Amino acid sequence: MDDAVRVREAAREAVDDIEPDRLREVLFDRLSDAPMTPAVLTLVSARAPDAGVDTDTDGIAERAAGVQLIYEGLRLTRVLAWTEPWTETTGADAGDTDADLDVLAADVLVSRGFYLLARTDAASRAVDVVRAFGRDQTLARGEGADAEALDRNLEADVFALALVAGMTAVGATPSPAAVEYAAELGRDCDADGELQPADVAFSETTTERIASLSAVGGASGDRVPSSATDT
Repeated sequence: MDDAVRVREAAREAVDDIEPDRLREVLFDRLSDAPMTPAVLTLVSARAPDAGVDTDTDGIAERAAGVQLIYEGLRLTRVLAWTEPWTETTGADAGDTDADLDVLAADVLVSRGFYLLARTDAASRAVDVVRAFGRDQTLARGEGADAEALDRNLEADVFALALVAGMTAVGATPSPAAVEYAAELGRDCDADGELQPADVAFSETTTERIASLSAVGGASGDRVPSSATDT
């Protein structure tokens, strides 16, 4: 099964029990339209230490879905923070209702992503990603702030999370250099404000590069603090 298809199904399955139906439909719509790039990177990273590793297991797919759900929730939060949809109602209460559903959807996506990563070695990094996101969004509203660069930190941090989630799933220890490489992939993966799909963003050499960096190790300017369990 194609990686993107597999992780999309895992992400949908993770929120399949959400009620009411209308909220679940909002979640499904977002997951149907979203590039599964962070989730696919989790699978790519799981393969990096050993090209023969089986990534078609539910445990690794769940980790990938957890990464994707956290990203989708934070990405939606970022959109809501900048667009302020409550000020642009299209009907009596229609605009407010849609905006409220989006807020709920963002919360559900992040919390369900945390649930999937809670018992993994990527759990503490996931917490750090959310903390860094909140800090960046606060700084972005300061006078003279480079809001675009601060916004793009989300992709860098989530891609680093994906690498940690994938490599630790197969018992490997990500080096700081590999984590920074993943972060750079996130910074470079933007095309007109949208993530590139995984088949464009990653090549065969991506896995090889992750493997070589983890083997070599080295220093890194890792932006999100690493815990003892994921570095």
